[in-house]
Order: sequence, then structure tokens, then C-alpha cells
Amino acid sequence: MPETTPLTLADPQTLARIARLELRARQVVEGVISGMHKSPHRGSSVEFAQHRDYAPGDEIRHIDWKVYARSDRYQIKQFEEETNLKGMLLVDTSASMDYKGTKSALSKREYAAIVGASIASLLIRQRDAIGLATFDDGINKFVPAASTSAHYRLLLELLERRESQPKTGLGTTFHDIAERIKRRGLLIVLSDLFGDPDDILRGLQHFRHNRHEVVVFHVLDRDELAFPFTESARFEGMEGEDPLTTEPNALRKSYLEVFGEYVDKLKKGCRELNMDYEQLPTDTPIDTALSRYLSQRKRG
Repeated sequence: MPETTPLTLADPQTLARIARLELRARQVVEGVISGMHKSPHRGSSVEFAQHRDYAPGDEIRHIDWKVYARSDRYQIKQFEEETNLKGMLLVDTSASMDYKGTKSALSKREYAAIVGASIASLLIRQRDAIGLATFDDGINKFVPAASTSAHYRLLLELLERRESQPKTGLGTTFHDIAERIKRRGLLIVLSDLFGDPDDILRGLQHFRHNRHEVVVFHVLDRDELAFPFTESARFEGMEGEDPLTTEPNALRKSYLEVFGEYVDKLKKGCRELNMDYEQLPTDTPIDTALSRYLSQRKRG
């Protein structure tokens, strides 16, 4: 019998047999090499970040007396070196994310939830803060970043919810989310990104305009990547599109060309915006995918 390695513990087939999202995430995290996470805002920088209200226990030497003279309010100056990473998971919970191919163990939505929960666990272990925005036809839930165990349980609860609506323009939703996130940090997008690529990239550009670091995880089912259908079929859209009855063999070449152009446009656009783009097929072991990405991030 071949030896089992830790990386097989988080393959989709195994995770599909585990009911609770918390246990699924723990399985993934145990397979990810510890210490790979790298906060982009740590280090020796002493760049001014923001003010906050004075609280009992703060050192008086950090009070900004110029602000006090103008406003009669005690404000503390914070610097980048004093702040941990603040991350936000932006998770697509729209109807198209419920797709699960006939050979898939997990739907795109389940896969994205496990990835998001695993990233949240990794960041909280590093004492960084993580928040969550879910979206379908607009922003659904928005939870600011925090780093407590109670906060993590709240994120798990929201990620496990099943309500969904068709997506509207992703660009508009991204603009709305960008307006809500005031402090720059790390934004992690988990979506199938179904929509107009130009509209999506304009929305992503808003994040970069606000000086956020952005990671785009493009979650796709293998059916969407390979179009393996062979028999005459009736394809029904999951977000209100008109059904289409066709011969897949006649459609495959055109579909793969159009789909490839769409993916290439997103990849190129993310690269030009200086964002990380990672494709996550739902048959990929999650700990393998995250370990690979985090290794690349550390080297970068």
C-alpha cells in the first residue's frame, strides 16, 4: 500500500466526507507548511498609517498634540510597524457557485468556503485580523476584520450559509466593497468571476486605487475548464440564463476558445494591476494549492 502523505488529507474527495467546515479547514491547515504566511505591511517601516482615539493605557508620548490643539480631542498616531496585517475575504456566494460537476466531490461554493476558512485560520494563528464580505446580487454580509476565536466562528457560520441569488455586475459589487474598506490591507477574492472581464477588472482596479494588495483565486469546476460532455444535452444556466440544447461535440472547440480568451484576459488584467491571480480547479487538493501559492508569495 502506498504511503499516505499529509497532502492527501485535504483532497476534495476526503473533505467531502467531513461535514463541518471547521474540521475541513483544520484538515487543510494541518497540511499547509507553517510559517509561510508573510505580512506585506510588517518590517522596519515607520510610515504613518492613521489616527485613532486615545484609550486608557496608551502612552502619552504617542498623542498627536497638533490634532488636540485643533480639535480638543486626544488622538494616537499609529505607524505601519505597529499594525498587523488586516485581511478581507471576498467570497462569491451567488447561484453559479453552487455548480458541482458529475465527477466533482465539492461544489465551487463549498470549495471556496473551505479555502476561505483555511486562510482565516492561518491568519488568526499569526495574530493577524481577517474579515469577510459575501456577495451575490450585491453585498450580502460584511464583517470587519478581527482576530479572535469568536470572530473566526462567526466567519465559519457565514461561510456555511446556503442562501444565494444570481450575480449582478461584479464590477459594481467590487466598487461597493471598496467604499466600505477604509484601511488598506490584503483582499482575497474567491469567485468563479462569471461576468464581463472589463467590468470585473475595473472593479478590481478600485481596490488597487485604494492601495490594497489583492489576491484573486479563480474557483472553477473541471467541467468548465475541459468541457468533457459528449452526448446531446440541455444546458441550463444557474443564474436565469435561457436553456440551450446542443451537441457538445460541435460546441466544444468554440467553447474552449472563448473560455480561454476570457481567462487570459483576466490573467493579463490582474498582472497589469499588479495583483496575484491563481486558478483553483475544484479537484485540486486545497492544502497543495495553498502551500504552492504561499511558497511563491514568500519567494516574491
